[in-house]
Amino acid sequence: MNLAYYWYETARIMTTPARVAADMIKHSLENPANPLAYGPYARSMAAACEMFERVTRRYAKPAFGLSGTWVDGVSVPVSERVVWERPFCRAITFDRGFVRGPGETQPTLLIVAPMSGHYATLLRGTVEAMLPNHQVFITDWTDARMVPLSAGRFDLDTYIDYLIELFTALGPDLHVMAVCQPAVPVLAAIAVMEARGQNPSPVSMTLMGGPIDTRRSPTAVNCLAQERGTEWFERNCITTVPAGYPGAWRSVYPGFFQLSGFMAMNLDRHVNAHAEMFDHLVTGDGDSAEKHRDFYDEYLAVMDLTAEFYLQTVKTVFVDHALPKGTMMHAGTPVDLGAIRTCAILAIEGENDDISGVGQTKAALDLTPNLAPERKDYHLQQGVGHYGVFNGSRYRTVIAPRIAEFIRAMQARPALSHEATA
Repeated sequence: MNLAYYWYETARIMTTPARVAADMIKHSLENPANPLAYGPYARSMAAACEMFERVTRRYAKPAFGLSGTWVDGVSVPVSERVVWERPFCRAITFDRGFVRGPGETQPTLLIVAPMSGHYATLLRGTVEAMLPNHQVFITDWTDARMVPLSAGRFDLDTYIDYLIELFTALGPDLHVMAVCQPAVPVLAAIAVMEARGQNPSPVSMTLMGGPIDTRRSPTAVNCLAQERGTEWFERNCITTVPAGYPGAWRSVYPGFFQLSGFMAMNLDRHVNAHAEMFDHLVTGDGDSAEKHRDFYDEYLAVMDLTAEFYLQTVKTVFVDHALPKGTMMHAGTPVDLGAIRTCAILAIEGENDDISGVGQTKAALDLTPNLAPERKDYHLQQGVGHYGVFNGSRYRTVIAPRIAEFIRAMQARPALSHEATA
């Protein structure tokens, strides 16, 4: 039995008194009424206390915090609303406070957030860029440690079932954006829908930095999975949720394991970032320190994944390459990408992506031979890595407008009936 989760919880509980004390010392040293607060020694001590508190805490799920956007040059308020909910996921929409004129419509866009350790709020910037011109929905996946065992299992088949149900609930005229990990289940879900003749399937799907075929330009992450195999991950990465959580005794791949892997890939960068944060605090550079806090409050907030979903994904996507080989199954039935004849595909990749290498997402265009060429498109963004595909300045100024253009084009030209039956 892997006891990692129990050791992690024990360490967290044992450091709680020290963390509370460090936080109290920090606030006392920063109190304007304290005459020692203005010296360099106090600033250094306060900075050290804050750094200790931050590296030993468990970060809570962040909020989207999107309070407004611009529509046609007018500032309008934004509010969140849950429109669909199941034990392991809910769908949120962002309502914008404006009234459309007669006949005015905007495309409906569902952003499928990755279920890979971070919360859906990691895509805050992704959502924000699409809000002015789309009615945006997003999948908000639930931390597995918060789901009781009585809710049942959640594996890759369940994930695909959730997507099919959600696509149907939000249709017709739905456009889907899959960011990273969900590219495979989104492509599979739409193939299943079209094979069943289940209408309406989405009008288009945008696949961004997704591992459709990890045999192309394999990255270190892909090679690790291939070399170790599913059994190694089951033996070393799966543990059970300890008592004290709603999901106690559920087998999971814990978020802190995933975070450790992310951090290890760029350890020098994270160490340097925290050293710079300490310097910013000592010198009183509040703006730079706040940017660091904002980024790491999001980056260090992680969620657990169910063991069955994680292991099935590793085996199906990274070890067996089942989707590109045509051997992937859903509920006992083969997933046939040749069945996709109507849902348009835009594949987007980053030149420097070290998670999903160049060509892995583009593979979706080659694996759908019965989709008309005019309903396929590809964009390779120069100068960005994995994160830059869906966030940052290049995303806002180049990629998001490119997606909006593709959606408008497909909205204006839905698949013809003979294309669907050819």
